[in-house]
Amino acid sequence: MTETARRRPRADARRNRERLLAEADAVFREEGTGASLERVARRAGVAIGTLYGHFPTRAALIAALLDARNQELFAHGDGLAEHPDPARALADWIRAVVRHAAAYQGLAAALAARFDELQDSCHRLTAIGDRLVDRARRAGALRGDTTGADVFTLMNAAAWAREHDTEAQADRLLDLALAGMIAR
Repeated sequence: MTETARRRPRADARRNRERLLAEADAVFREEGTGASLERVARRAGVAIGTLYGHFPTRAALIAALLDARNQELFAHGDGLAEHPDPARALADWIRAVVRHAAAYQGLAAALAARFDELQDSCHRLTAIGDRLVDRARRAGALRGDTTGADVFTLMNAAAWAREHDTEAQADRLLDLALAGMIAR
């Protein structure tokens, strides 16, 4: 057997992993990221040991579930660096991250906690935000005392508000915060 063949997961293991991800998505959308992992495994038709074999922690499952969505978000953020209006680019980035973080009840808290499995994604989110903040500040479109940390905290707070209040109310609060940051 070749080394490549030994490293590639068996077809049934790949199918189990895909079913687990699909069911985790469904369960987390219904119940939030704190939902029972036993329920996820049961809906996927596997034992809980199979779930933990693929995803040793809840954070590892969340990170795997978010992987493709994160890549799309990062590409969007990287593209905003070329937007002609730095303030609009920053506001668009903040709104995109808030929508992303509010996909599942409890996800904003998981991102804010910066679990080891989510650290790379959080670092990338922060780096993109820092670049957009710096660009907006250099263009005079942002209050000079606004930091990337402020923006990261705002995104987590807005995502939390979106989870716990109406979407419209959370968006209104985000608009108010942005109006205070953006220099017009």
